[in-house]
Amino acid sequence: MYTKNKPLLKQLNLHIVFFVTLIAVMGVTSVTPAFPLVREVFGISTGKVGLLITMFTLPGVILSPVLGVLADRFGRKKILVPSLFLFALAGMMCGFTRDFGWLVFLRFVQGTGAAAIGALNITLIGDLYSGRERAAAMGYNASVLSIGTALYPAIGGLLATFAWYFPFFLPVLALPVGILVIISLDNPEPVNHQVLGAYLRAVLKSFTSKNVIGLFLLSCLTFIILYGSFLTYLPIHLFEQFNTPPYEIGIIISFASVSTAVMSTQMRWLVAKISYKWLLFLVNIVYILSILGIPLVESKWWMLLPSALFGAAQGVNIPALQTLLAGSAPLEYRAAFMSANGTVLRLGQTLGPVLMGMAFAVYGMNAAFFAGALIAVLMAFIVLFMISPKIGQKDKKDLTGR
Repeated sequence: MYTKNKPLLKQLNLHIVFFVTLIAVMGVTSVTPAFPLVREVFGISTGKVGLLITMFTLPGVILSPVLGVLADRFGRKKILVPSLFLFALAGMMCGFTRDFGWLVFLRFVQGTGAAAIGALNITLIGDLYSGRERAAAMGYNASVLSIGTALYPAIGGLLATFAWYFPFFLPVLALPVGILVIISLDNPEPVNHQVLGAYLRAVLKSFTSKNVIGLFLLSCLTFIILYGSFLTYLPIHLFEQFNTPPYEIGIIISFASVSTAVMSTQMRWLVAKISYKWLLFLVNIVYILSILGIPLVESKWWMLLPSALFGAAQGVNIPALQTLLAGSAPLEYRAAFMSANGTVLRLGQTLGPVLMGMAFAVYGMNAAFFAGALIAVLMAFIVLFMISPKIGQKDKKDLTGR
């Protein structure tokens, strides 16, 4: 593999992937603190300012699978580098515009650049590493992602205190990352001589595996819980039940990111001790306990406990799913696999608030958490009946020789 004779965390390739990951999660979390100012400056409604998120994420739903196919056909760098540059340039132009219509359009263009970035960073880890090294790299990357999602709102909020448009200049950092990818990323590129029709048939056939279908379902359901029960209804519950101010809500939710970051670094050790199937099963037990614990907690600061448990589950579940999906496809199809997973994740992000909102509308606040727990139960059954006990074992043998 394309790994140097250095400890994993000292390898330049992995550092470059970390930089790409930090760019991938920058597009939303860094600018949302400026939204109240955007609303005032342009004289628009709260619903209309939400277009700055919707128009940014929409291209990814449509384009992620297409860009994944292109990355398999023409190479990772040929798709990743232009995507980083487009993300940077459109983002900077957002900072210069003073017309809301142009701002929305430029966010759509920026989202087009972002569509490939969040899938190709994971694809690169799958290409560069195997076995427990791949699991460890996925874990470290998830930790970096959690740190980014925790820090960007604070950075964006600080910049917005100077002017509403300052946070929109942050994407300029994607330019040096793109140059670094060109100059220093030493990655294997797929050599795909199949005609397009044969390639697409092979990819679609790979998608029909029971393991792969199960992994995609788990990915989608994970983000339904995250964006529904946890990110949408936990803040509302904290405010209504305990009159918790926004900054304390932020602390409680950020505690999950800290827990995610810590647990993600333990993936190499965990996969050496526990099979992937039972690791995923145990993760869903933790999801169930954490989500059911939310309506039972009687103090806002005790809410740190279910938040930490939820974050710990995320810190194991997401890198495990990413590792298994990356290992389910050969180099020639891997970008298509990971891009399809990106579309599945966005579907979960979209459905989560809607489904939990329906539960809330019919049965009240607690139903949003009970519904999340039921989805975690469903995930546990998917692990039991769709995920093979042997999944991921080949990669373990590659590294351990057992």
